[in-house]
Amino acid sequence: MTTDAITRAADRLARAHEDGVPVAPVRDLVTDVADAYAVQERLTERALAAGRRLVGRKIGLTSAAVQRQLGVDSPDFGMLFADMAVPDGAEIPVGAVLQPRAEAEIALVLEHDLTHERHTAADLFRAVAYVVPAIEIVGSRIRDWDIQLVDTIADNASCGRYVLGGTPVPLVRAGDLRAAGMVMERRGEQVSTGTGAACLGHPLHAALWLADTLVRVGRPLRAGDTVLTGALGPMVPVAPGDVLEARIEGLGGVRAAFAREEER
Repeated sequence: MTTDAITRAADRLARAHEDGVPVAPVRDLVTDVADAYAVQERLTERALAAGRRLVGRKIGLTSAAVQRQLGVDSPDFGMLFADMAVPDGAEIPVGAVLQPRAEAEIALVLEHDLTHERHTAADLFRAVAYVVPAIEIVGSRIRDWDIQLVDTIADNASCGRYVLGGTPVPLVRAGDLRAAGMVMERRGEQVSTGTGAACLGHPLHAALWLADTLVRVGRPLRAGDTVLTGALGPMVPVAPGDVLEARIEGLGGVRAAFAREEER
């Protein structure tokens, strides 16, 4: 893939972000996973140059079913910036995320860097300060969610906004995250259920994969970073006015509210 093609793909996705209008897929320009991450990195560099602050990462494609659907055998990752964080229960403006959907996850917040070439479970235990429930609002700058693997990777793993629960739980008190049950409701109606095992077998397995991968690409996880470890249940479409609440066993709840469209 040429530098020109990387730039053109990044420009196309940036235009969708700026204009609020989804664009055609970028797979006409992006030929493989390495190229897709090159586009993501180009957009990350632009964001940092514009003054945005990198505060963590998200892990995607942690569901075996979704991996089969896209024909892959490993997760992907995207960047979390400070302006993507939404306080628990605060309204998310209409248009803040293109074609939004939501999924409930377990989030880790680190107190130590993870910079080894290969991390052990003990390295991760020492590095995690606490665990919180989270709702990730995924979105696609690709029109009609017409995505293949390279499209979602280039588009920052389809990440839009995220909400963290307000009561941190130390990892040593979080219980068995593999068995932790999740229920997400829309105004009291159950819309998604799952457990920690749906996330690559265990949310900490996903975090270990991420830590090792990020060292190889030169952007290791640092103290203070937030890690969204991956969906515990099916993704849910959202509309203006929706209120979603997810509860995860042992971790408490988190709420995402979507502003109503203004009447014209």
